[in-house]
Amino acid sequence: MESARRARVIKTEMATTEIIQQDTDEQQRIERWRSEVLERAGYRPDAAEQLAQRTDVDLHRAVELVERGCPPALALEILL
Repeated sequence: MESARRARVIKTEMATTEIIQQDTDEQQRIERWRSEVLERAGYRPDAAEQLAQRTDVDLHRAVELVERGCPPALALEILL
């Protein structure tokens, strides 16, 4: 009986670990995509990566600032 319970616990822990890994992978994909969008808009790669990691920074706002003529360095200061 104890071994069956232990097996269920291990299986549950493994499933949880897989979900966490999937979430992490998805978050990394989103950040890479955001970074690419920001670089295309004119941000330096390091600034784009910094902004991409911030969930409190609106991607559309970040791109719009540069499209409207704001220098990327100043836009970075405004957004952070």
